Amino acid sequence: MGAVMQSAANPIMPIPGLIDPVPVPRAVTPRADGRTDLLGLSRPQIKSVLEEAGLDAKAAKLRSKQLFHWLYHRGETDFEAMTDLAKPMRGWMAERFVVGRPQVVEAQVSTDGTRKWLLRSDDGQDYEMVFIPDADRGTLCVSSQVGCTLNCRFCHTGTMRLVRNLTPGEIVGQVMLARDALGEWPKGNMGSTAAASPDDEDEDAPQYSPDGRMLTNIVMMGMGEPLYNFEHVRDALKVVMDGDGLALSRRRITLSTSGVIPMMARASEEIGVNLAVSLHAVTKEVRDELVPINKKYGIEELLQACADYPKASNARRITFEYVMIKDKNDSDDDARELVRLIRKYKLPAKVNLIPFNPWPGTYYECSAPERILSFSSIVFEGGISAPVRTPRGRDIMAACGQLKSASEKKSRAELDRLAEEKQAALG
Repeated sequence: MGAVMQSAANPIMPIPGLIDPVPVPRAVTPRADGRTDLLGLSRPQIKSVLEEAGLDAKAAKLRSKQLFHWLYHRGETDFEAMTDLAKPMRGWMAERFVVGRPQVVEAQVSTDGTRKWLLRSDDGQDYEMVFIPDADRGTLCVSSQVGCTLNCRFCHTGTMRLVRNLTPGEIVGQVMLARDALGEWPKGNMGSTAAASPDDEDEDAPQYSPDGRMLTNIVMMGMGEPLYNFEHVRDALKVVMDGDGLALSRRRITLSTSGVIPMMARASEEIGVNLAVSLHAVTKEVRDELVPINKKYGIEELLQACADYPKASNARRITFEYVMIKDKNDSDDDARELVRLIRKYKLPAKVNLIPFNPWPGTYYECSAPERILSFSSIVFEGGISAPVRTPRGRDIMAACGQLKSASEKKSRAELDRLAEEKQAALG
């Protein structure tokens, strides 16, 4: 990549790989009405914007604590409902600030209960998030970028160009919107003791609010490569893990990477969540095709970085994601090589075997069920857990590898026209 000119008006972020540099927006996107959106801001950041708006340091510290509670513990967006603020203060806040949410363009529900949302940012960019309910957990699949840089051949998102990074507010906003949709904001008070510390290593410790919550886990596995948007993902997840707000334990958050090795150790140190690695092949030739970043950071180098990942242990194993593609990476020899590599690097690991999820235009096919079973058995016999993931949300293109901003397929006008036609048919 050649030298790139930069300017204050159009900052450029060079990203390693076979992609072009992309404009990166500020962490807080300016609004047309001049108000500041507080969504995604930490307590110190809220305090700072309050001071910039005219409050003295003592008042700003108190109000930032109150606002943080209302924003992230109760999910409140209306300053008038923040009853421990005096009425004049509520009006003052409303004139200067807003608590936003991503715009929902389209919401779909699969026959298996999986939910997918197409979201739109203030600057008109579309991205997606998915909620997957299970008997014992509910997992939100969160996007970190609009589009993706990596061009993984089996992934629908990889057919898009990277448009831009999502801001911390847009990342946190996905979690907030899911809580809204699931009706899961608690009725607690400022003195609530239910929240857990983000460093709490006990999965059974009290989490965030009383039992029965549907959204229990977050995976940074939506659109984009999280480690190419490291600072914004880090800041967003720190808000999500804060014990006085959303308070999801770091043990219930997983960050998935295709192998951005220079950022992996930093992710462990500054975020400290579980790590998932998109492996998908055990030879250079095949992984170069499926996951082109392999041409820059090879398999052996990647596995060494996994071995060096400070948070990895038998209690917190690294997950290797492995999509099963017919006649490409699914042979018994591939399975044996996978076991050999994991043993060579002495990795505390498990392997998620993912049946390939088809999408329009792909030329790959899913491995046959008996082939997947044989592969899984060999890995299990090698002493490594290798469960087969049940495909979820395929009918609404919400399964692993299927996410792609629907704006690429349907314009807003087309969506409106389809809605009108559906309404006319019903009426």
